[in-house]
Amino acid sequence: MDDTNSADAFLHALRAQPPGEDLSARLGQVVAGSLSKGLEVRLDADRSLEDLAVGRYVVMRTNNRLFFGMITDVALDNTNPAFEKTPPDFSNPFLRQIYLGNSVFGRIHISPMLMLDETDIAAGQPVPQPVKTIPGHYTPVATASAEEVAYVFGPEGEHVDEAGAKAHYFHIGDPLDMENVKITLNLERMVERSSGVFGKSGTGKTFLSRLLLAGIIQNNVAVNLIFDMHNEYGWEGSTEHHIQRKVKGLQQLFPGKVAIFTLDMSSSRRRGANPDYEVKISYDQIEPEDIEMLSGVMNLSEAQIGAMYVLRDRMGKAWLRTFLDDGALEAYEGLKGLAKELDQPPQTLAALRRKLDRLRRFDFISEERVDDSVSRILDYLQREHHVVLEFGRHGSDLRAYLLIANYLTRRIHARYVKLKEASFADPSYEPVPLVITIEEAHKFLDPAVASETIFGTIARELRKYNVTLMVVDQRPSGIDSEVMSQIGTRVTLALDSEDDIRAVFMGVRGASELRQVLAGLDTQGQALILGHAVPMPVVVQTRRYDSEFYRQMGFIEGETLQERAAQDIEELGGKRPKRLL
Repeated sequence: MDDTNSADAFLHALRAQPPGEDLSARLGQVVAGSLSKGLEVRLDADRSLEDLAVGRYVVMRTNNRLFFGMITDVALDNTNPAFEKTPPDFSNPFLRQIYLGNSVFGRIHISPMLMLDETDIAAGQPVPQPVKTIPGHYTPVATASAEEVAYVFGPEGEHVDEAGAKAHYFHIGDPLDMENVKITLNLERMVERSSGVFGKSGTGKTFLSRLLLAGIIQNNVAVNLIFDMHNEYGWEGSTEHHIQRKVKGLQQLFPGKVAIFTLDMSSSRRRGANPDYEVKISYDQIEPEDIEMLSGVMNLSEAQIGAMYVLRDRMGKAWLRTFLDDGALEAYEGLKGLAKELDQPPQTLAALRRKLDRLRRFDFISEERVDDSVSRILDYLQREHHVVLEFGRHGSDLRAYLLIANYLTRRIHARYVKLKEASFADPSYEPVPLVITIEEAHKFLDPAVASETIFGTIARELRKYNVTLMVVDQRPSGIDSEVMSQIGTRVTLALDSEDDIRAVFMGVRGASELRQVLAGLDTQGQALILGHAVPMPVVVQTRRYDSEFYRQMGFIEGETLQERAAQDIEELGGKRPKRLL
């Protein structure tokens, strides 16, 4: 559908169509309701309730406004309660025709979402506004047309407004029961604030996250740092489909824009990837703040956490290596001597040492001095290359995932703070907007720790330092409520738990009506999207991540990675590298 023709057709329809005259799309008329609780609509006699589903869009035209709404419930109704106790005899076709649609009828519940003013429509520049009133009694209700839905969400592609600001609209899926209509997300608005992809296990969170990340990469809206816990984003991903077992990762689609870093070189190469860099950290680079994030999975007590800071104050950067080294402890005459010198209970230090000794299992932690992984990642990001960090076999160990994600994010965020503050005096230091993707997000954003972790800080900052999060999780109820309220765009697949559903709708207007919509989602392929990146809540059949999607991302079958990478690099070539501190 051509963008300009779509907009012109929409405006022509708004101007030419008298209210309530489109009988082919008419569903019924408003009979009751309120702004806070929604509208009740009685279906016309010739309309079947079975043909309507929650999530469908409708429009209501009055003399001076056009209202957009969503069906959030369907119900049966009647003019006489006695019909419920003593149903009429429908064996007579004539009586059946009289009763159906007149004495007994269908009713739908509409949640008003947006409205357009007639003055703006007449001027040819209608701007959707939040609803502040409702249509009156007996206002006709009709199914929204493809042009109306497309106009509200914006046409796919890059667009420049009158002020010169760019906006990239990314096709995320199609509305239910509507053909040839693309629902789009405003990518700039999505990365302005942290976003979330939620859904129970098996609903396709990874596929949907990969779609969104591909949109950000293709349109150069921000750079991504993806903590790839299960090795699904970088080179290749898996699928449960019985025909297609593997799908292309982001580096195959954008080889010149996406770099793969790894904690497990052998695992990455075994899966066909050719990583750009192997991440290692030394014991002397680890700080107590990095390990404190693991207090839950390592069962660290408050006393043991406090002891780590005392050790760091006494031993400096080498605190962890010294504490775990039997030979180094001899200088203190053993653990008891160290406990006496630090004024710490011996049993506390003994228990702490046993727990910290588990870190020796991670071969990405080196005894020797190693390259600065943070600077290497930051260098890639500021050259506008997206970084996927694969965990290989370490992805099955939550301690490794929490340690590395926290370690890197703390330091990268600190560098971003310095760059942003330096840019106030010299704009060349302005850092590239960064989106950090984390899985198992509730482990980082649990109410007990969210106020003190770097991830909670980033979520609350609202891109103050050009950093936001994309959280991927099956347990949104485990995320701190304050952090959840700061997640601007929420993409939600099917959920079962009432606590999780309640968490997703925290702070959302009309949440009670939208709960019915979420409850009606299929277990795969359908999502409810609401928040900062869309003008109103929408249910979509999500776009497929397949060969057609690859083609639309610019991938050409048979093209070598070198050829594709050269095109990506050429596209980035005209962009000046950001300065680093």
